[in-house]
Amino acid sequence: MLDLIRQPAANPVRRLSCDLATTHTQMQEAQRIRYQVFGEEMGAKLPSAATGLDVDRFDMYCDHLLVRDQNSNKVVGTYRILPPEQARMAGGYYSETEFDMSKLASLRANMAEVGRSCVDADYRDGATITQLWSGLADYITKHGHEYLIGCASMSMSDGGHYAASVFNKVHKLHAAPDEYTVTPHNRLPLESLNGEMEVIIPPLIKGYLRMGAYIAGEPAWDPEFNCADLFILLPVSRITARFSKHFMRKAS
Repeated sequence: MLDLIRQPAANPVRRLSCDLATTHTQMQEAQRIRYQVFGEEMGAKLPSAATGLDVDRFDMYCDHLLVRDQNSNKVVGTYRILPPEQARMAGGYYSETEFDMSKLASLRANMAEVGRSCVDADYRDGATITQLWSGLADYITKHGHEYLIGCASMSMSDGGHYAASVFNKVHKLHAAPDEYTVTPHNRLPLESLNGEMEVIIPPLIKGYLRMGAYIAGEPAWDPEFNCADLFILLPVSRITARFSKHFMRKAS
C-alpha cells in the first residue's frame, strides 16, 4: 500500500466516481495506473514492466476499486481488496510474502487485505482520497469483514532513516497487542538507522491510525519496491465514530 498522497496545486472541480472493476479490461486499468506510479514514478522493479502493467499472482483473486474522472473516463486512483475466501484460493495473502502472520490464524476467516493503493499525480487531493475511503467503507459494509490488514509503505530513498523514525513515532502509541503481532521476513535494520528524526507521518498511515488501526510489529524491507512496509491491522469494531459518520453512512 504505497503512500503517494501529496497536496497538489488547486485543481478545477472534477466529477469523480468509485466502483469495483467488473471486467478484465477494467482490472488492467488498475494495473496500468499502478505501473505508472510504482514503476515509472517510484522506480519499483516490476517483473511485468514490459507490458506497462503492474501484475502479480494475487490480482485475479482481488476486487479492484477504481476512482474514475467522469469527464475524461480516466482511472485516477485504485485500491485492491483480497477477501478471506479468495485468499484461501490464492494460497494466502500478499502480506504473507513479507510477514510471518501465524499469530493471526484465528482471524483469517474474517480478515480482508487491502493494498496497492495509488493515485495519479495530478489527482492527489482530498476528493480522490475521499472516493477511495468511501468505496472501501461500502465494501466493508456489504461484506461484513471483521478485520482489515495490509502493508503501508514508506520511502527508503534516504536509506531507511525516515521509515525507522516513522515506525518509532507511531508504534509507541498504536502498537498491536502481543498476540496479534507479525514478524517481517526481511526486517528493516532499525538498530543501524537514525530513528529519532522529526518526521511527518505519511497521510495513508495517518488515515489508518485515525480509523483505529494497530501497527502490528516491526517494518519489513521490500527491495523490489525500494520501500519499508508497516503491517496494519484494523479491527472493524475499532473504526472510530468520526470515520463511520463520514464514510460508512455513505455505504448504507
